[in-house]
Amino acid sequence: MGFGWHPHSGIATVTVMLEGAVRYAETTGNEGVLPPGGVEWMRAGNGVWHTGAPEQGRVKAFQLWVALPPELENAANASRYVMPKDVPVEGSVRVILGAYGNGKSPIAAPPMTYLAVSLGGGERWTYHPPRGHTVAWVAVHEGVLRTSSAIPSGEIAIFEPSGESIDFVAEGKTGFVLGSAAKHPHDLVLGNYSVHTSTEALREGEAEIRRIGQELRANGTLRR
Repeated sequence: MGFGWHPHSGIATVTVMLEGAVRYAETTGNEGVLPPGGVEWMRAGNGVWHTGAPEQGRVKAFQLWVALPPELENAANASRYVMPKDVPVEGSVRVILGAYGNGKSPIAAPPMTYLAVSLGGGERWTYHPPRGHTVAWVAVHEGVLRTSSAIPSGEIAIFEPSGESIDFVAEGKTGFVLGSAAKHPHDLVLGNYSVHTSTEALREGEAEIRRIGQELRANGTLRR
């Protein structure tokens, strides 16, 4: 089972494959297979539809929704696929978005940092957020990560607003993703599959979603 055709607008989605591979297709015209270790950036902008399904068996991945600024939330859609060998690596860190150490993501994204980190048992790691990044969170997919408290696999932790460094210790082999950014300065207006900064922008995005949906029904891609 996968996820069938569905739309987005006003956001970008970032998919980080951990295990397994997913076959995907988008109304951007892109289609193919995202392998384990690969990264997909899909900027929905004014509207896009996509679908995906595991190649075989189970998959394990993270998908992050990124709220776009007003100048991009209704812009043309675009996507970028990064193969595992092209994801920058700095020690125990894979750079998904932004920069870390000497590694810089090839994805052109709004200013933010998104990292995939693997630590051995007892290993310590300190994250120093870029200047102005006062929002940070982690989501653990393997092991237990300790900061001021323990964060087990399957849990997400959002830190109090601060620009200070964050110290981590791994309890056993531990894998997690970490994100940081400046606080989004706009209100969030939500639709079923969309996030915008105003009612007018949401209305525009949902109108484009309906238009694309009509095309998909007309050519037989959608049967509902």
